[in-house]
Amino acid sequence: MAVYVPNSHNLRPLSIFLRDYVNMLAAKYPFWNRTHGTDHFLVACHNWDHQCISEGIFKSGKDVSLPETTIRNVLKPLRNVGGKRVSQRPILAFFAGNMHRPVRPKLLKYWKDRDEDMKIYGPLPNKVSRIMSYAEHMKSSKYCLCPMGFEVNSPRIVESIYYECVPVIIADNLALPFAEVLDWSAFSLVVAEKDIPKLKEILLSIPLKRYQVKQHNVKKLQKHFHWKAMPTRYDLFHMILHSIWSRRLNQLQESQIS
Repeated sequence: MAVYVPNSHNLRPLSIFLRDYVNMLAAKYPFWNRTHGTDHFLVACHNWDHQCISEGIFKSGKDVSLPETTIRNVLKPLRNVGGKRVSQRPILAFFAGNMHRPVRPKLLKYWKDRDEDMKIYGPLPNKVSRIMSYAEHMKSSKYCLCPMGFEVNSPRIVESIYYECVPVIIADNLALPFAEVLDWSAFSLVVAEKDIPKLKEILLSIPLKRYQVKQHNVKKLQKHFHWKAMPTRYDLFHMILHSIWSRRLNQLQESQIS
C-alpha cells in the first residue's frame, strides 16, 4: 500500500498509518503492553525517523537514532570504499546535492563560485562530474559538508566516513547515531547553521595536527558503518543492535531506581 505521495514531503499520512498500526498491535497482542512497546522497534527508511527528531517526537534517552546510508551496490556494498591520503586532498570543503530548504540554499548563497578552496554546488554539474565524480570529490576533500535537507539527517555523513573525509555536520537538531559509544567530536565537526558565512574561517582555524587526528579516527571507526552481505562483528548491523540494547538497558536501570 502506498501511503506517501511522491515529492509531497507530507508525512502526515504515514504518521496516521503508523499510529493506527501501533494501536492495533497494542489491542491485539498483550505482550506489547508490558513495556508500552519499548522492547520493540520499527525500522524507517530515509527521512521518516529524523522527521520525528525535527518535530520533537524523538525522545532522547528512549528512542534510537540510526545512521542514514546509501547503498550504491547491493551485491558489493563496500565497493569503492576508501580515500586518499591527506597530502592528496587539495579541496578544503566539498558539497553537492539537491537544494532542499532551508540550510542548503544558504550554503550556496555564501559559497558557490566564491572560493577555489570551497567546492560547493547544487546537483553536481555534468561538466564537473565528467572530470571528477561525486565520490572522487569526497576522496579529494579534507572536509565533506553534510547540511540538513528537508530533514536534519543526511546520508553524506556516512558517505564522508566511507571516503575518509572528515564530516562537517550542519544541522542544529541532529541526534547523532551511536552517541552512547562514539565520541563524534573526535572524528567530525559540528557547525551551527548561523555560522555558514564563517565556514572557511572555522575550517582553517583547525590546526593541521588536529585535522590529521580527526581524519585518522574516521579511518579507524569506518568499520562501524560498513554494511556487509553477511554481518560481522562491530559492523553497522551490530552497532544498531548494540544501540537498541544499550538504550533498553538504560531504561530498565532507570525504572529500577525509580
